[in-house]
Amino acid sequence: MSAPALPPTASAVAGAYARLTEAFPGLGVTELGPGEAAPRGGGWVAAARLAEGGADLDAFLAWDEAQVIRDHGQRARPDVVAGFGLHRYAWPACLLITVPWFLERRVPRLPVEHVTYQRTLGRMAVRVTSFTCLPDDPAAGLPGARVVPHEEALREEVRAAVAEHLEPVLGGFGPRMRRRGRTLWGMATDEVVEGLWYVAHLMGEERRATRELELLLPGATRPYVGSAAFRELTGPGGESLPTRDRASCCLFYTLRPEDTCATCPRTCDADRVTKLTTAAAS
Repeated sequence: MSAPALPPTASAVAGAYARLTEAFPGLGVTELGPGEAAPRGGGWVAAARLAEGGADLDAFLAWDEAQVIRDHGQRARPDVVAGFGLHRYAWPACLLITVPWFLERRVPRLPVEHVTYQRTLGRMAVRVTSFTCLPDDPAAGLPGARVVPHEEALREEVRAAVAEHLEPVLGGFGPRMRRRGRTLWGMATDEVVEGLWYVAHLMGEERRATRELELLLPGATRPYVGSAAFRELTGPGGESLPTRDRASCCLFYTLRPEDTCATCPRTCDADRVTKLTTAAAS
C-alpha cells in the first residue's frame, strides 16, 4: 500500500489531532509548516520558555494565581499555584503524544522547542518532524518515519517521547514546588493516564483506553511513578464504578478541604462511590 498523500503542513498525526479536537473542542492543535514561525504574543507561550523557569513562567503562573483569587476568594500557596499551572500545561501536552498513539499507532517526537501553548483559547501549535510507527503502517515510508518492530517497542517510544517533552518542563516548574523528583514524575504519570482516559471516554473508547494504559504504564517504568492503577468499585445498585489511584495529589484540598477528586489518594472508597454515583446520575 502506498503512503497517503498529506497536505504540505500536515504530518502523519494530523488525522489524530483532528479527531482529538472533534471529541474535545476545548483543545485545538495547529501544525506549523517548514519555516513557519510559532505564534507569539496574545497569550501564547513557548514550552521551551516555561522550561527556562524565568519571566514567561512567572506570567504563566500569575494567571493561575489570579484565577484562584477570583474563583475562591483567597490566595493559594505558591507551590499550589505552581502545581495548578503545571497540570494545565502537562495535561494537554501529553495528549499531543498519547492520542496519535492510541488512535493510529503513531508516536510523534515533540521536544519543548516544537510546542507553543495558548491556554485561554485552548490551542497548541506544534512542529512535527518525526514520528515512530509499526512496520505495517502505510505511513512507514513517509519522511521522518521511524519503524519499530512491535507494540511494546512502540509503547516504549510513547514513554520516551513524553519524558523527552516533560523533563525540561518539570525542571522549570520544580524550584517552585515543595517536592520534586518522584513527586513531579508522579504528577506526570497522572497527566498521561487521566488525559487519555478522559478523551477516550468522550470517544466512546474508555475500556480500550484503560487496557492500553495498563500496558503502557504497568509499573517500574522509570521515570514514571507507579502504574496506571485502574480498579473498579461497586455502586449502591451493584453497578461497576471505574476509578484509579492517583500517584500524586493536585493539592486542591488546600483551598477546599471537603472537596477532593474521586481519584485523589486522600479520598476513601466510600466517598469515591458517592462522588462517582452522583457524577453518573448527572
